[in-house]
Amino acid sequence: MTPDATALPLVSRDDVLAAQRLVAPRVHRTPTTRSSYLSDRFSADVWLKLELLQKTGSFKVRGVLNKMATLTPAERARGVVTLSAGNHAQAVAWAAREAGIRATVVMPSKAVQSKIDATRDYGAELILTDADLLETARGLEAERGLTLIHPFDDGAVIAGQGTLAEEIFDDLPETDVLLIGVGGGGVLSGVGVVARARRSSARVIGVEPEGAAVMRLSLDRGSPQRLSGMTTIADGLAAPFAGAIPFAHVTALGLEIVTVPEEAIVEALWLLIERCKVVPEPAACVGLAALISGAVTVERGARTVIIVTGGNVGRQRLGSLA
Repeated sequence: MTPDATALPLVSRDDVLAAQRLVAPRVHRTPTTRSSYLSDRFSADVWLKLELLQKTGSFKVRGVLNKMATLTPAERARGVVTLSAGNHAQAVAWAAREAGIRATVVMPSKAVQSKIDATRDYGAELILTDADLLETARGLEAERGLTLIHPFDDGAVIAGQGTLAEEIFDDLPETDVLLIGVGGGGVLSGVGVVARARRSSARVIGVEPEGAAVMRLSLDRGSPQRLSGMTTIADGLAAPFAGAIPFAHVTALGLEIVTVPEEAIVEALWLLIERCKVVPEPAACVGLAALISGAVTVERGARTVIIVTGGNVGRQRLGSLA
């Protein structure tokens, strides 16, 4: 049976602060920079939180490091397993290598090749499959006695992801709007926890591709849902199901969810490259896509932070979007 999401415990800001003390010495404190071009275009005060400059190229290491710190010596000795289309895979592989822990990573057989290569280069055992990723990972967990490092449906992971929001509010205490991509909902949940504690009036807006809008569907139906199929260039947001724990955070914290079309994601990607001089992956562009498409409008002068979540994009993918 699916657990009642409304009954699940929420991550607290104290949990995020504990995670920050743990992970801060091991991650980059990524910059939050203002874009004059985007500010003028949208008549707002637009900033970019550049998590694509993070270790392994995305925010994911924050949650992974915090989760791995909870492992017992016996669990560390047996190893870990995870499932991911790429960014979480790389984060687990890197963190496991740094800690001397054996990592097994289940990835889609059609995952972006550059993400497959990077995960393998970090030393993980890769299992590429067309089967259900979570079922495959759970099978390995049981068969080998491994510990699952879930990419989003885990309180320790959510607390770790929330540390990026602590950095944003340290830099920009009067932030009015936060825009961030949504896959399973882990980073949105962590950001929401911090925002509600530090500036309760701030709008926290999760953005999904129209072709992979599982959190929007979940809110519309009142419980975590699973998608039977997805079509989006934003592979990092193509989670086939919404996490029960993130869904509980989204509903309890009153976080907004909007969807954007593919063409807006492509336009956002090239604007970030050509006008902001950063090279994101498509999943990291949906926050800007929400402004471009009109899915989100902000008040004149509103301090708006777009979280550019990752930059793990290969030349073939960029070439195909030109």
